Amino acid sequence: MRVRDVQSLLAGAFMMPSSDAPDGDEDSHLPDPADHSRRSPASPPSAAPDHPRRDPASPSSATPAHPRHPSAPPTDGDLFPAPASPPESSPASPSTPPPSPHPTNSTNPTPQVPRSMAAPSRDGELRRTFPAFAARPADDTRFAESWWGNAWVTALEEGALDVKRLARGRGYAQEGHVDAITVTPGLVLAYVRGSRPRPYRVQVRLRTLDDADWTRFLDAVAERPGHIAALLDKEMPQSLADCGVPLLPGPGDLDPHCSCPDRGHPCKHAAALCYQTARLLDADPFVLLLLRGRGERQLLDALSRLSAARAARAAQEQQPAPVAGVRATEALDPERRLPPLPAPLPVPPHPEQPPVYPAAPGGPDPFALDQLATDAAARAHAMLGTGRDPVAELTLWQDAVRLAAARPGSGLTAATRALYASLSAATDRTPADLARAVAAWRQGGLEGLTVLEEPWDPPAGRFDRARPLLLAADLPAFRPWHNRLTHPRGHVQLRLGRDGLWYPYESEPGHDDWWPRGTPDLDPVGALTGLDPAGALDDLGFAPPEA
Repeated sequence: MRVRDVQSLLAGAFMMPSSDAPDGDEDSHLPDPADHSRRSPASPPSAAPDHPRRDPASPSSATPAHPRHPSAPPTDGDLFPAPASPPESSPASPSTPPPSPHPTNSTNPTPQVPRSMAAPSRDGELRRTFPAFAARPADDTRFAESWWGNAWVTALEEGALDVKRLARGRGYAQEGHVDAITVTPGLVLAYVRGSRPRPYRVQVRLRTLDDADWTRFLDAVAERPGHIAALLDKEMPQSLADCGVPLLPGPGDLDPHCSCPDRGHPCKHAAALCYQTARLLDADPFVLLLLRGRGERQLLDALSRLSAARAARAAQEQQPAPVAGVRATEALDPERRLPPLPAPLPVPPHPEQPPVYPAAPGGPDPFALDQLATDAAARAHAMLGTGRDPVAELTLWQDAVRLAAARPGSGLTAATRALYASLSAATDRTPADLARAVAAWRQGGLEGLTVLEEPWDPPAGRFDRARPLLLAADLPAFRPWHNRLTHPRGHVQLRLGRDGLWYPYESEPGHDDWWPRGTPDLDPVGALTGLDPAGALDDLGFAPPEA
C-alpha cells in the first residue's frame, strides 16, 4: 500500500499542467485535491477548525459511517450534497466549461459539473440557500450599496494578505463563478468554479454571538420602534452597529477555507464567495444576523415578546389618572345646581386656508380637493356666525352649479371640462346646461339661476311700465311673454326676476338659445345699456339720450 502511494506521488509530481488552464492561474499547475490518485500524503486537504473536510466526490462524504445526532451542528455534507458527475452521454449543463480542444482518453472522460450543488429543500429557520448570482458587467465593480454591505467588503479587503488574489476573486464573482450560497449560523458555503472543471468547496466562517450579546442587541432594537420597522424594511440602522455588540465583522474576523491547494488568505475562490456574500447582506440584513447565530423568525418573536413586556411594565409603573366626574349622590341631588355653560368662543374673522394637497398618479385632482375644502371651511365659518347654512337648502343641481361657478377663471380649460363632466353626470345634465347655469349663477346667484330656468307671470306694475320706458329710449316694441321681453329681431331679451331686477340675455338671431349677459338692473334701459358698453347696441336702434 505504501508503494502505491509513492508511485502516485511520483506520477503527479511529473505531470504537466493542463493545456486548458488560463494563464496566470496560480493553482492551475497543481494537482486537483479532489482527485485522490494525485494527492500527496504529506499535504492533507484544508479542513475546518471544528470538523474534518470530506471530499465532495468521495463516497464516504455522501453516506456517513455513523448517523449524526439531530442537535449536532450541520456539516458540509449536510449543507451540500456530494457533487456527482452526470453520465458521459448526458448533455452538459449551462455551467459546464467548454470542452478542451485536445482529445481525451475515453477511459478517463473530463468530469462535468452539475447545475447546482446546493439543496434548498433542506432550508429552515437556521439554514437559507440563495441562488447563484448572474454575471455582472465588467465596468460594474460595486458589490454592495448599503453601508453594512460595504463594511463586509472592507473587512474582507483589510484582512487579505494578497491584493492580486482579491482582484482574481472579484473577477470570479463578476463572471458568475460562484454557485448557490448556503448560509447557516457562523458559516457561508458555496462551490466556486475555478480553472478546472470540478468546482472547489469554499466556506467562510464567522464567530456567532453569545447569549449576552444577543440580549444587548435585542434591548437596543426594542428601545426604538423605528429599529424594528427598519429591519422589516430590510434596512440596518447605523445605531445598531454602535450598541456595543460586534455585529459587523472587522479585519481578520472572516475565516475562509477552500478545497483548492492555494494557501493564500484568502484564495481567489474564497474572495469570490465573500464578494457575493456582500450582495446577499445588501439585500437582506437578516442574513448577517443569521451568520451571527439567530434566524429571522426567532429574532422577530423575541422582539415581539420583549416589546410586549416593556409595554406591560410601563403600564404598571404609570400612576392611574383620576377619573373626571361627580359622585352619584351629588348628581342625583334634586337641589343641585348645574354650573353655567362657558361663554362661546369668538368667531374667527375669516376661515383659514386649507392645506395644499399633493398630486398623486391616479388620485383625485388636487385643485378640486382644495376647492371642496375651501368651500367647507367657508360654510362652517358662516354657520358659526349666523347659525344657519343656506347651502343646505339647495338642491343637488343648484349645489353643483354653485360649486362650478365658484371655480376661478373663465373659459373651459382641461381641468374645468373634467369638473363640468363629473358634475353634469352626477346631476343627469349636459355640460352645456351646466355652463349656461353657471353663467346665470354668476349673473345673479340663486335668483339668477331661477330666472334662467323658471318663467313666471309677474303682477301688473313694474313689468307693464317697462315697455313704455323702452319705447321712450327709441327702442322698438319688445314682445312680452310671461316675465320676458324679447326684441323683435330675437337677439336681445330682458327677464324680470322675483327680486325686481331685470336680467339681460342674448341669443343668435333666429335661434332660441338664450345666455345670461351683463348685469341685472332695476331699470330695463339700464340693463340693456350695461349689456354692451362698447356701442354694439346701435344695431338695436338704441341711442343714448343727449346730455
